[in-house]
Amino acid sequence: MEAVATVLKLVLLRAEPKTIIQMGSFVYHTLFIDGITYLCASDNALDTVTPSALLKNVSETFLRNPLMSQEHFSPSNAVATDFQQVLGKYMMKYNKNQEDSSISALKSQVTDVKNVMTQNIDKILEREERLNIFTDRTDDLQTTAKESPKKRKILGRIWWKHFKKIIVITMAILLSIIIILLSTNVIPA
Repeated sequence: MEAVATVLKLVLLRAEPKTIIQMGSFVYHTLFIDGITYLCASDNALDTVTPSALLKNVSETFLRNPLMSQEHFSPSNAVATDFQQVLGKYMMKYNKNQEDSSISALKSQVTDVKNVMTQNIDKILEREERLNIFTDRTDDLQTTAKESPKKRKILGRIWWKHFKKIIVITMAILLSIIIILLSTNVIPA
C-alpha cells in the first residue's frame, strides 16, 4: 500500500494523462481522466500495451455508469461492490490474454530454437559427409602409398624375369646361328 500511495503522489505531481513508474518488482501504470486516476500494477516491465488497454477499458466502463457521472461522486458500498465484479472480469480477461501471449511467445521461441537446431544438425550432417569423403580419399591414398613399393618390387622382378628370358632366347638364337654358320663352313673353325 505504501508503494501505491507513493505512486499516486508522483502521478499527482506530474499531472500527466498517462504515466509508467517502476518501484521494486512492480511497474505501475496510471491513467488520469476527468479528475479520476486509474492505477494498475504489473510484474511485467516489458509489456506496456496490456496494462494501458486494461486501464482504458476500466475507465470507459466506469464513466458509462450513471452513478459515476454525478457531479459530486462519492462511492457507496453498493457501487464499489458492483464495480469490484467489473474489475475482476477485466483482470481475468487481461491476465488470460497475457498468459496466452506468453504461451504464444514461448511457442514462437521454441519454434525458433527448433529451426536453429535443425539447421545446425543439417550442417553437422553435411560436414560429417564431407569428412567421410575426405577420410575415404585419405585411406585410398595411404593404401596406394603402401602398395606402391610392393608393386615396384613385383614389377621389377617380372621385368628381370622377362629380361632373363630375352637374354636366354637371344643367346640361344646367337648360338644357333653360330652353329649353323660353322656347319656350313661360312665361318672357318
